[in-house]
Order: sequence, then structure tokens, then C-alpha cells
Amino acid sequence: MTAGARGGQVLSLDTLVRLRRALPTPGTPRGLPLPKGMTAPLGCDAVAVPARLGPLLRSRLPQMGCVYADETHWWWIVPADSDYALEWPAPARYATGATVPDAPAVPELIHKPDGTLPYTPPIPLFLALCRLTGTTPTWSRPVSA
Repeated sequence: MTAGARGGQVLSLDTLVRLRRALPTPGTPRGLPLPKGMTAPLGCDAVAVPARLGPLLRSRLPQMGCVYADETHWWWIVPADSDYALEWPAPARYATGATVPDAPAVPELIHKPDGTLPYTPPIPLFLALCRLTGTTPTWSRPVSA
């Protein structure tokens, strides 16, 4: 008697492979989920900073969007392509698509702005991060001929 004859579903090898690929695996980047009611008309990226810098940045920003945190990092949601012509200073990491690589779980939302837009303005975030890390923004560096 076959599985199909007993009423069970027979899955092809292609279906099994597709199902396996859809399962999250360790190291699979996870996207930061936007809170209900938020829209992202400009797309979403994220800037990750070590958790020790999170509260320092928070106190220096006049406006914040969605911020996520776990024990090691804070992630700030910024509009997509906020890395265009900006060299985010180390130890920050820029995450295209607001993905969190190597996180065992999705970080917790610790700040949600009023309104429907999830973004932290990228230039104030960039400048505050440069100040905290002692990095001179590229547009302020001397140009040699």
C-alpha cells in the first residue's frame, strides 16, 4: 500500500527541496518587521551599531524612527540607499533591506515613532555616529591633488 493510497500526500523531491530552502537556518539574514500601521514608501535599510553606542546616539538625535535592539546591537531604520555617497564609520554596519545577519532571533522594537513612517533621518544619524566615533565625514576631509 502506498502513501497516496492511505490518504497521505506524496511530495516530490522538488517540493521537498523548495520547502527545505524556505526554512530559516542559522546565519540566514532576518528582516526587521515594521510595526503594524507603518509604511515604507522609500524602502528600508538599517544601520547597526554596537549596543554600547545605542543610548549615546539616542540622546543626540532630534528625531528617531523605529529602533530595534538585542544584547549586542541596535538597528536604526533608514530609507533605502542611505549609504549612497556615505561611508558609515566603523563599527557601524549598513544593512541593505533592513536585514539582521547572524541574529538568533529578531531584535526587539525599542522605539516606535509617532506617525506612519519608520525612518530615522540618515544625515543626523550619520553625523552623530561620526562624532561618537571620532570620524571625520568624507566631505570634510582634505583633498590632495
